[in-house]
Amino acid sequence: MPDTALRGVLFDLDGTLLDTAPDMIGALNALLDEEGLPAVPYDRARGHVSHGSLGLILIGFGADLPQPRIDTLRQRFLDIYETRLSEGTGLFPGMGEVLDSLDANGIVWGIVTNKPGFLTDPLLQALGLHQRSRCIVSGDTLSQRKPHPAPLLHAARLCGLAATDCLYIGDAERDIMAGQAAGMRTAIANWGYIDAADRPEAWGADIALERPLDMLACFTPDARACY
Repeated sequence: MPDTALRGVLFDLDGTLLDTAPDMIGALNALLDEEGLPAVPYDRARGHVSHGSLGLILIGFGADLPQPRIDTLRQRFLDIYETRLSEGTGLFPGMGEVLDSLDANGIVWGIVTNKPGFLTDPLLQALGLHQRSRCIVSGDTLSQRKPHPAPLLHAARLCGLAATDCLYIGDAERDIMAGQAAGMRTAIANWGYIDAADRPEAWGADIALERPLDMLACFTPDARACY
């Protein structure tokens, strides 16, 4: 990896910066209830939240549905979720201290997510993060989405940084793929929505972090030990 100091950090949203599982799984179970089906246990659904609405629909209703039915259920899920974006969602424990430390030390931070803007923006506004983040790149900001590197490169430009100045942190393989393709350093958020079938140790990230506060070591003068 480049031997330069980190000047910025870009976060994935669901499962990295924010614990959105309570509201996303709540929306899924509300939809299942409408359809007369039993709720999916929280622990079973949690590992699929990073796969968004489609991942949750498939875990709740099965993968053998015809595409028109999937599309209908997915739209209804989004309608329900939009009404409850921030009821149970919040920063992961320790993340508030991380953001305060980044701000205090002049380290730029932003968000790159595949979540569509009509959900991302009001959620961040509700949590008081919209104005704090230097950039917000949603899943529909560009024509490309992660794992394509374009959203990350766009975010770096918005932050006034070179890609090599940035650390990208996420909890899904596509996050690490996008960061690597963009030439950024990459970190796995092991506190996120990693399913039992995933193999994050094989994703090739520069570092795996067990809790948000572990990020602070990556911005110290001897931070090369992180990579």
